[in-house]
Amino acid sequence: MPETSNETANSKMNQLFDDQKHAHLHVLYKYNGMGNYITQLLSYVQDGIVAGDYVILIENSRLYPIIRKELSTRLTKDQMEFIHYVNSLEFYWSSGSYHPPSIADYFSKTVQPYVENKTSFRAWAHVEWATMEEPLHLIKDLEEIVDEAVNLLSFPLICAYEGNKMPDYLKTSLMETHPYVLLEDDFIVSDQYQATNTMK
Repeated sequence: MPETSNETANSKMNQLFDDQKHAHLHVLYKYNGMGNYITQLLSYVQDGIVAGDYVILIENSRLYPIIRKELSTRLTKDQMEFIHYVNSLEFYWSSGSYHPPSIADYFSKTVQPYVENKTSFRAWAHVEWATMEEPLHLIKDLEEIVDEAVNLLSFPLICAYEGNKMPDYLKTSLMETHPYVLLEDDFIVSDQYQATNTMK
């Protein structure tokens, strides 16, 4: 049976993950529609666990029960233990507001046990920017900090943003802070990517 465009994009991405185990795997996923989003997330988690990775899943508390229920039909009870759920509201607003240094600190604490134990892991972060009242430039500030961490620690991270309603300014800044982009039907290198100053 021929691969769907979604499967083609995933196999390209997984190939990169396999080939570049210690590369800079910071991926922007601009999703369109919740159906596509959940399909992509389930594949990413399942592929990761099959590859032997723990998966840090930063997701909202509304969607997580739906995702967990679906994953429990695809994974064994032991495999489900590889999922580390982080409530996205607590993650992004741990300091009471969207404050990039606090979020980066929370992120570091979350990944620290895996790094210290040399445990293979990957992460998925659902960024619901549309609910933010803060200026959008703060997202770029955070993505630059995270981009540096991903490069330093060498683990795959997908940052998922809803693409449809995204203002052009945000689209541009996200393309500048992610070296790779996952689309519904392809996986590409971002030609707008700019490494942060400390990485140059």
